Amino acid sequence: MAGTDSRRRKSTAEEKGDVAPTPAIIMVDPQMAENIGTTARAMLNCGLTDLRLVRPRQGWPHEKAVASASGADSVLEGARMFDTTAEAIADLHYVLAATARGRDMNKTILTPRAAGEKTRTLGCSGEACGVLFGRERSGLVNDDVALADAVLMAPLNPAYRSLNIAQAVLLFAYEWFQAGSDSKGEHLVRHGAKPATKDELLGFFTHLEEELDVGGFLQPPEKRPAMVRNIRNMFQRAGLMDHEVRTLRGIISALTIGKKVKGKGGAAKRGRG
Repeated sequence: MAGTDSRRRKSTAEEKGDVAPTPAIIMVDPQMAENIGTTARAMLNCGLTDLRLVRPRQGWPHEKAVASASGADSVLEGARMFDTTAEAIADLHYVLAATARGRDMNKTILTPRAAGEKTRTLGCSGEACGVLFGRERSGLVNDDVALADAVLMAPLNPAYRSLNIAQAVLLFAYEWFQAGSDSKGEHLVRHGAKPATKDELLGFFTHLEEELDVGGFLQPPEKRPAMVRNIRNMFQRAGLMDHEVRTLRGIISALTIGKKVKGKGGAAKRGRG
């Protein structure tokens, strides 16, 4: 608890009037409750409070997490549980995936400093952000990385880049905190439009993939997972707004319904002939 002043309930950013929503920290398949506690400690040091847990192996809540949090109880008490990564990020507009190794995907790579500035700026514009962190031993699976808009990678010693979860979270959280309310980042004027949430994007992905399956595009079956990830990554990079997602879904419906109607009409004409 060294360095903690329990009389101060607000962070420096809050005292300056910076009321932008803090990024969510999403721990996917955390294996040890102690790591959840140390992550909560790292978060609260930098004013982050939104902790989301996807399938913690040791269950939740857990006394070992409380012991290792060193007083960051408010973060643990507010932690939310989810069954899937998709559910955990459904309300977010911009998501980063933390990874220590390159993936075979076309993703923008951000350093912790760039990620802190980016999420601070987006937060000030009203966009909800989050960062995905994977299990301690193996990190995030590719399907989870594909749900993210960009990848978070720390430029560390290439011969040894081994961080525990709390260390990785602290690298990002510190840079977000340092970006502060004095940041002069540009705020995009949306003219009433809102960035699509991940829930809206996932609905679009499901719609598109169902029709691609019907049309026989996602073949052969063994290549389907990689094809789906590539398609999702392509649309993630577009930074779609909510009305653009609705437009795309309308386009899919028009193309597929029109094709079905035309096919029925052709069959009827052939029957009359």
